[in-house]
Amino acid sequence: MTRFLACFTAVFLPCIALAQATSSTPAPAQAPVTSTASPDIAQFQKLEDAWDQAVNRRDQYGLENVLSPLFLDVSGSGDITTRNQQLAFIIAMEDKSFRLDQKVITVRMLGDTAVANGTYVLHHRGPSGEVDEKGVFTHVFERAHSGWLCINSQRTVLKEDGGKTKKKSNAELPFHIPIFGSDNK
Repeated sequence: MTRFLACFTAVFLPCIALAQATSSTPAPAQAPVTSTASPDIAQFQKLEDAWDQAVNRRDQYGLENVLSPLFLDVSGSGDITTRNQQLAFIIAMEDKSFRLDQKVITVRMLGDTAVANGTYVLHHRGPSGEVDEKGVFTHVFERAHSGWLCINSQRTVLKEDGGKTKKKSNAELPFHIPIFGSDNK
């Protein structure tokens, strides 16, 4: 019993001392990821603005400065294209109303990789007239030389509500199982 008490004390007391020492030192304050004043968000918003301007001006060189040679794009409709296909599309585009506007919401820095999430509006001519496609994006950037290049883009189109109200569930609880409900018939 004495040996057990001595071992327990030898292990337990240093843990208590370590816990007290670490709790008395305040943690360094870090800027939240979703802060709109974050320098990372401002930096990546400039990159997204350069991307927008290159698309809107049909500027091949400007787009090459933003997109990595390894770039892959997954559009809101599920089409997968490479950087060269994107460049060819921009050069050959006949739709003069085609405009892209992207806004960065969050940026996560992971060493030489950054993940930017945000919203976009893609204005273009559709079968029934001009359309504003609204959605969200995830762009993955890699540090290259002294800047950043986008290596992957994923877009998701937001559904239009069209003024319709959503049907409410008649379930009393989030995980309603009809067998155990209040109206057993």
